[in-house]
Order: sequence, then structure tokens, then C-alpha cells
Amino acid sequence: MPLLRTPLYQFHVDAGGQMVDFAGWEMPILYKGRGVHDEHVQVRASGGLFDVSHMGRVEVRGRHARRFLERLCTRKIHDMQAGQCRYSLVCNESGGVRDDIIVYRMEEDVFLLVVNAANREKLLGHFDAVKADMSLTITDRTLDTAMVALQGPKVIDLVGRFSKEIPSLKRYRFAVKNLLIAKLTVSRTGYTGEDGVEVILPAGFVTAAMKLLMKDFDPQNPNSTVKPAGLGARDTLRLEAGMPLYGHELGEETSALSCGVDFAISMDKDQGEQGEAFVGMAALKKTAAEGGPGRRLVGMKIEGKRTARQGMRVLSGEKPVGVVTSACLSPTLGYPIAMGLVDAGLTAPGTGLRIDTGRDSVLEASVVPLPFYKAAK
Repeated sequence: MPLLRTPLYQFHVDAGGQMVDFAGWEMPILYKGRGVHDEHVQVRASGGLFDVSHMGRVEVRGRHARRFLERLCTRKIHDMQAGQCRYSLVCNESGGVRDDIIVYRMEEDVFLLVVNAANREKLLGHFDAVKADMSLTITDRTLDTAMVALQGPKVIDLVGRFSKEIPSLKRYRFAVKNLLIAKLTVSRTGYTGEDGVEVILPAGFVTAAMKLLMKDFDPQNPNSTVKPAGLGARDTLRLEAGMPLYGHELGEETSALSCGVDFAISMDKDQGEQGEAFVGMAALKKTAAEGGPGRRLVGMKIEGKRTARQGMRVLSGEKPVGVVTSACLSPTLGYPIAMGLVDAGLTAPGTGLRIDTGRDSVLEASVVPLPFYKAAK
């Protein structure tokens, strides 16, 4: 099957993007002449532009839209306001994580869900099962739209040139703006640990919008406020920010209570007159009542310069106690970092651990608080 291409494909090619297969999409891993480290530093110091059009965008509309999402999502939906986004998990019946998503409340009975590219098809089938006989329509808008993320400490000032409203938005709020004949949904969200926005717009309007919004952008100008960044930098940035990734920290076989996002799990959702238990709630309540999950997510600082890799065993002495879920040499901090799922009794900061490289050697590590990096306000 041929790879899908986002509406920004030609933009990436013209800017020197090295294209790879990512979840069935042809996406830039990095840009020639720069590399992951330089792109990462650019975002932390100034700004980067990411194409995230491969992410799924699914509209939920109708009389039972809110009820459907209460059943689907681990977060409460009924108290969301129009113009508000909310991070949530979607669980399976055993309390594992089908995906993590962002819910946008567009209107009273209209919502937009942003889901991971690799899970879009799976989730569409799950949505139909949860929907049952509810009165609502579910429409996949992924191929009709594009989505870009502008991230970095100078991005909001740049966006302020085009809109006075956007810089005043609080985190996880959005506004719908008119640009010529198109509507843009601009949210104060991101996946890098930096301030910034994510923009959803019609696919056919991408070329015109890029010219208008990025008229000061020159990928060859070393002083450009914003430069393109690929999937490689997006991964190292989110890891420094302690943000989980499906297939790494999140998964169908991993309890939602293990993943370090307890804030996104409302265990009292079934209470009150608008209450609705979410799929997997019973299993998670049982886990909590039995003392919690056996393993929990931790951050680890690794001694030396060698990095770990996903799947490496975590040891306490010689005893296996967990597994590395993500790791990199942190461009910002200058030393190797990792996240991993380890036995619940070994999560206190300062706890000494070891990482088995599988090459008759180990890396010495210690538990540190997440996130590794937090942007200055």
C-alpha cells in the first residue's frame, strides 16, 4: 500500500526533509544540513514548525455526543466549555490504554478528537462499538484537514503579529479564526514542553496559509525565528518534557494507572446526575483498591554518555524490576535520560537502578522527578 502524504509534503521536500515511513505516512524525520540535535535546540531557543497532519482528527456531533465521550474518555467532558481542549486516555475493558487523545469542545454538541496516527483505524472501530444506538455522527476529518504545530519561546510573539486573541489564550484553550475564506482552529497546546500553538486548517488551504503565516520564514536563514523540525526532534523534546508516547509509555497491556498521567483519569466520573462510567473504569478501580499497579513510570538520569534503548531491562542490583520505555542523550541537559516502568516500590527520587544493555554491561542510573525539563514561564 502506498504511503499517505500530508498536504505539507512538498514543503518538506523543498526544505530538505528526509522522509520516512511513519504509521503509514511519509513524514520528515529530520532536515538535511541540520539534524535532530540542531532542530531540538532551535525549538528550545526560538521556535520550530512541525507537521502533525498524520494525527487523526475525528468529529463527533449530535445529541448524545457528550454522553458518548463520557463513556469513551477517562476525563470528565460535561464540564468542558466551548473553546476548551482536554487531554484524556481511551482505555480498553481491562484498563489498558488504547490511545491518548485531545478533546476539543467546538460547540454544545460538537467535539473534535485528535488521536495518534497509528491508532486512528483501530479507534474508529472502537468508537462505533461504544456509540451503539446513541444519536450522533462520527466523521473522520483526517484527510480533509491539515495540522501544524508551532512550538518554542518566541512563537507566541510571532503569532501575535496575526492575531491579538491567540496570545491571550490560556493553555488548553482554542479559538476559531477566519483567514481569507478558510476557518482555522488554533489551540494553545503542544507536545514539546514549550509554549506554542497547534493549528488545524482545511487541507486545500495549506499552501496559501503557509505563505501568509510564514512569510518571514526562510529555512536557509540561520536567524529565522521558526524553522522546520522533524519527528526525531519531536521525540527528544517530548521525552525531556516527560510526555508519554503510545507504544512506549502507553499501551493496551499497560494499566492506565502506571503511565504517570493520573490527572487524566477521573475515577469518580460515574457519580452525579451527569455521571457516566468510562470503558475500563471498573478494572482501574479494582487495581486501585488492591494497592495500585505493580509498576509505575519513572524518569531516570543515566551516568556517563551512553544511552539506553527502549526494551532494555531495568535492574535493582541483579534483580529485574522494570523496562526502559524511552531514552535519549538529552540535547538540553547534556546527559542521557530515560523513562521506564519499574516496580512501584522503587519510584522515589534518588533510588539507584541499573540498565542492562544486553552486551554484558550495565548503565548506572538513578530515579529523578519528571519532567526532566520545564520551560521558564
